Amino acid sequence: MVSYDMIIFTGNLAFATTFNNIYIKLVGTAGESKRTHLKRLTPSFYRGAVSHFTVSCPTSLGKLVLIELDKQKKFHKDSWYPAKVEVTSPEGDTYHFPVYHWIIDNEVHHFREGTALRIFEDNNSLLGEYSRQQELEQQRRIYCWDVYKDGLPHCMKAESLLSLPCDIRFSLTKTIETAYTAVTALTELELLEIAECKKTFDCIEDISHLLWIHRTEVSDYVIQHWKEDSFFGYQFLNGANPLLIRRCTELPENFPVTEDMVFLHGQHSLADEMKNGNIFLCDYKILDGVQTNTINGKKQYLMAPLVLLQNIQDHDNTNTTRMMPIAIQLKQKPAEDNPIFFPTDSEYDWLMAKIFVRSAEFNLSELSSHLLRTHLLAEVFTMSLERNLPMVHPLYKLLIPHTRYTLQINYLARDLLLSETGSFTKFTASGGKGAITILQRSLASLTYSSLCIYDDIAERGLNDVPHFYYRKYGFRLWDIIYSFVKKTLGHYYKSDDEVQQDSELQNWIKEIFEHGFLSQESTGIPQKFSTVDEMVKFVTMVIFTCSAQHSAVNAGQFDYGGFMPNSPTSLQLPPPTEKGAASEKTMLDTFPDVNTTIHGMAVLWLLSKQYSDRILIGQYPEKHFSEEVPLRLIIDFQDELKQLSEEIRVENMENKNLYLPYKHLDPKVIENSVSI
Repeated sequence: MVSYDMIIFTGNLAFATTFNNIYIKLVGTAGESKRTHLKRLTPSFYRGAVSHFTVSCPTSLGKLVLIELDKQKKFHKDSWYPAKVEVTSPEGDTYHFPVYHWIIDNEVHHFREGTALRIFEDNNSLLGEYSRQQELEQQRRIYCWDVYKDGLPHCMKAESLLSLPCDIRFSLTKTIETAYTAVTALTELELLEIAECKKTFDCIEDISHLLWIHRTEVSDYVIQHWKEDSFFGYQFLNGANPLLIRRCTELPENFPVTEDMVFLHGQHSLADEMKNGNIFLCDYKILDGVQTNTINGKKQYLMAPLVLLQNIQDHDNTNTTRMMPIAIQLKQKPAEDNPIFFPTDSEYDWLMAKIFVRSAEFNLSELSSHLLRTHLLAEVFTMSLERNLPMVHPLYKLLIPHTRYTLQINYLARDLLLSETGSFTKFTASGGKGAITILQRSLASLTYSSLCIYDDIAERGLNDVPHFYYRKYGFRLWDIIYSFVKKTLGHYYKSDDEVQQDSELQNWIKEIFEHGFLSQESTGIPQKFSTVDEMVKFVTMVIFTCSAQHSAVNAGQFDYGGFMPNSPTSLQLPPPTEKGAASEKTMLDTFPDVNTTIHGMAVLWLLSKQYSDRILIGQYPEKHFSEEVPLRLIIDFQDELKQLSEEIRVENMENKNLYLPYKHLDPKVIENSVSI
C-alpha cells in the first residue's frame, strides 16, 4: 500500500463551513483511488480550516491529473467552499488543485491539477468525461449572454440577484456593507430628514452645509475654489474624468471663436497659441439633442458645450502653467441665442456657463467614462473569460482575479440605478432614455486605441502637458502591468504560432469583439490574435481597464461631486440666451432642487465607498498559479506597485505645483477589479 497525504483548505468566507460528508477520489496517469470518505473525530471543514488527511492506494497512481470532490447530506443540507487541495505523493511530489468553488449539491465535482495548460498541449486521455470542452459547455449553460438595450455591450442573463452563480456573488461581508450603505447613505450623510424636500436653495451656504458630516481634504478645497477658472481647468486633467480634453490645432467650424474675442489686447495670437500647442478643447457633442428628464414636475436641461482652454504661464511662478478656460459655447449650433461666454463677461454670466459645463461633465463622465468604459466592458471581459477559457488555461489564471464581483455590481447598477425606478433615472438630467442614447453614442464612437492609455494620450495630443498626473501615473501603471503580463504569458507562449493555435484564446477575443463591441470593425478591437505582442497588449488593456482606469474615474466621485455646484446632476432652467441677465438668484434657481441634490450625493457616496473585503491590485489571495515562474513574477509585480505607491506619496507631499494630492492611481487605493 502507498499513501497520499493531502491538505484541504476551506475558504475563510461566511457559510463556507459544512457538516456534510466529504468524499474525494484521486486520478493519476497510472490509475485512480477509491472514492474515500474524509472523516475525523473533530470537525474538519469549517471556515478557514486547514485539514490533513491520508488516502491509501494499493499502488502508485503515477502523475496526478484530477481530483473528484462530492458532498453528501449528513444532518442537513448546507454549502461548502473549498479553496484548494494539496496532495503529496509517495514519491514526494506535491500537486496543487485550485478549487475556489461553492459546492451546494451532492453532485461529483472535478478539479484539474493546477499546472497551466493550453488546449493544444492538453492531451490527457485519462480525464474521461471531464474534458476542457465539457467544462466550457457547462460554463456556457451558466453564463449566458443577454441584451440589456440595443446598441449597448451585451451582459449576463440573470432573472434575479439570487439567480447569479454563487461563485461570482458578493461575500456576506460585502453584501451586508453594500446593503447597509445603500439603505443608510442618507442617514450617514445626515440628510434623511430633508431628502424629499422639493424646494430650491436659498444660498450657496445651504449647499455646502450638506457636506458638514463627511468633508474631506478634496471636498473642502472644492467648496472654497469651485468658482475659480484655474480649478475648473485643472479638473479636466486630474479630476474625476481626465478622458475628454484634447489639444486643439484647428477650431471646429461650429465654434466661431476669433482672436479678438479671447485676446482682447492682442497679447497673444490664437493661431500662434494653437501652433505652439497651448490651446485645448473639450467637446460634449455626444450630448447634443439628448432627451432630458423631468424631475419634480419640472423639465431638466442638459447642454452639449464646447470649451476652449489655454495652458498659460503662472504670473507668480514662471515654471508653473495652468489650464485656463477662455471660451465656452453651451450648444453645438452657433446662433444669436447661443452666445459664446468669456472670462471677461460678468461674474454670473461666466459662472453660469461653467456650471452648465460641469453638469454636462457629470452626465457624460458617469455614463461614458465610468459606466461604459469600465463597468460594462469589464462585464464583457468577464463573461467571455468564463465561457471560453477553462480553469487550467494560463490566461484564465491571470485574469480571474480582475473579474471579482463585477457581474453582481453590474446587475445591481442596472437594477438600482438605471431601471425606471433607479436613482440615476430619477435624479439626473439624462436619466431614462437620454442615458441609453448617451451610452449608445459612446459605444459607437469608442475605439481600441482610446482604451490604451499611451495611444489615447498621444491621439489627444497630451504627451507634454505639464502637471497631468493621470497621464504620469497611468503610464507607470500601464508599464508595470504590461511587463507583468508580457513575462507571464511569455512563459507559456513562445511563438506567434502558439497564439494562433490556441482556439480557446481566439474564441475569447472573438466573443469580446462580437458581444462587447457589437462586431464593429471601426472600433479597431482585434477579432483574433496573430502575435504574442497583440495578445499581451490586449490583456494589459483588460487588466488596466478593470483596475487602474476604473479607479481613475471612480475614486474621486464624491470628493469632486459631493458639493453639487461643482458637478450638478441636473439643471432645471435653460441656459442664458443673452448676456447680462444672470445673477446669483438665477444660479440658485437653475440648480437642482434639494431632494435631487441629496439623492445625487447619496449615489456618489455609495459609488465611492471603500469596503472592508476589497482586494487591491497586485494582491492574489486565491492561488490559481502554482508554477515557480508566475509565482515569482507576482512578487516582482507587487514590488513594483509598492515602489510606485511610495513615489506617489512622496510627490504628493513635496510637489508644490499640485492643487491637490492626486491619489486616484495610487496602488494602495486601486482595486483589482470593478467591484463597486
